[in-house]
Amino acid sequence: MEFWNTFVENLVNTSLWEFAAVVLGIASVWYARREHILVYPTGIVSVVIYVFICFSARLYADAGINFFYFVMSVYGWYNWTRKDEKAQMLHISANTPRQQLAGIVLTVASYWLILGLIWAFNHDDVVYMQSWVPWVDSFTTAIFLTGMLLMARKKVENWVYWIIGDVVSIPMYFMKGLVFTSFQYVVFLLIAVMGYLEWRRRLNMQDR
Repeated sequence: MEFWNTFVENLVNTSLWEFAAVVLGIASVWYARREHILVYPTGIVSVVIYVFICFSARLYADAGINFFYFVMSVYGWYNWTRKDEKAQMLHISANTPRQQLAGIVLTVASYWLILGLIWAFNHDDVVYMQSWVPWVDSFTTAIFLTGMLLMARKKVENWVYWIIGDVVSIPMYFMKGLVFTSFQYVVFLLIAVMGYLEWRRRLNMQDR
């Protein structure tokens, strides 16, 4: 009952900006599941709004990752629409073992780099640096960074990174008081699972 009361209270206090970002964010992930190009224009508007929301909530790494999402969305938009020398569009594919290892290395390296940057800019804030926030914030940021890169390249493994990051983000945003955003990540998680299954099905059809 307490959870529901907290959810309703925070939902009522949700700003129009956060509401718009959530709706557009869900739409973006839904389009990604369908392998539809609208994933990028809807996502771009959502992440620009979240840059300001996360900065206000002192989720500095998440503010940074949303700016990175903006850059990667522009890259992904270009990559999904360009044609190769055979006039073919980019197709869904799976990582090779080497690419899989590269994704893991990128995630680990990004985690420590992001955590180091947060410490560099906030080491005087002892309360903040001794809390769980910078550690978890850095982890989800690193995970989503790799996921966004893999999505721009239409790698089916991108959904695995989104699923892991969504699972961690749900309680993180709830504890920061962004309950509606926390609910958004519940929806993200469900769509990410469906997205993985859908992309895996399409990949199998391509292979056949």
